[in-house]
Amino acid sequence: MGAQMQKIRTEWVELQSGADTEDVTTIDAYVAIPQGEGTFPVVVVIQEIFGVNSHIRDVTERVAQLGYVAIAPAIYQRQIKGFDRGYDSAAVTEGRKYKEQTRADELLRDIQAAMDYGRSLPQGRAGSCGCMGFCFGGHVAYLGATLPDVGATAVFYGAGITTWCPGEIGATVDRTDQIKGRLVGFFGTADPLIPLDQVETMRDALVKNYVDHAVKIYDGVDHGFFCDQRGSYNREAAADAWTQVVNLFSDCL
Repeated sequence: MGAQMQKIRTEWVELQSGADTEDVTTIDAYVAIPQGEGTFPVVVVIQEIFGVNSHIRDVTERVAQLGYVAIAPAIYQRQIKGFDRGYDSAAVTEGRKYKEQTRADELLRDIQAAMDYGRSLPQGRAGSCGCMGFCFGGHVAYLGATLPDVGATAVFYGAGITTWCPGEIGATVDRTDQIKGRLVGFFGTADPLIPLDQVETMRDALVKNYVDHAVKIYDGVDHGFFCDQRGSYNREAAADAWTQVVNLFSDCL
């Protein structure tokens, strides 16, 4: 998209997740929509374990300002409505509890519902969509990359991609052969939640399956480095990663 930042409007909406199945669930989503002329590609923003909180809403707005219809679905809706937490230890415990109750098939329906909703808007553009996620949302974004409509995916410090899959036997990395778009991952060497051997296992799977990808590993950077509300925030790594995300979506959508 062009360098000029778009004026946007924001709102909460309801999505019909699984509308083409017998298991339809209404979930909330935070939407940021450019107000410029024409139509815009859709990007789905996936929350951390802390819900669609102020950080995720801010990222959604930043994406929309670049010229995308940006949507952040509340992927914990089946467990709890309106989940929005900060970053203290109690929030970590609570967020992990709900994470363990999610299921891959339901998460995929939520992402698909967000894409379908965005493209149904007057400002939405038909065609491939983007997906980006943080923390658990990074894992979910990798999962979402397997959907045919996803043409570009940004995975920020997604833990457990090589060791488990929500509600399923096996690991999400085992689905890498289903990824057709480009995927870019961002990790830090000081992240205690994601050993570097797991990052390498993920990279090996991407190479083996001929997925167009890049994996950026930041030296000395901790988990959650992109979030300026966390003590682990790293300004330089966050700025570099954002530039790569801008280029990813610009090139692929």
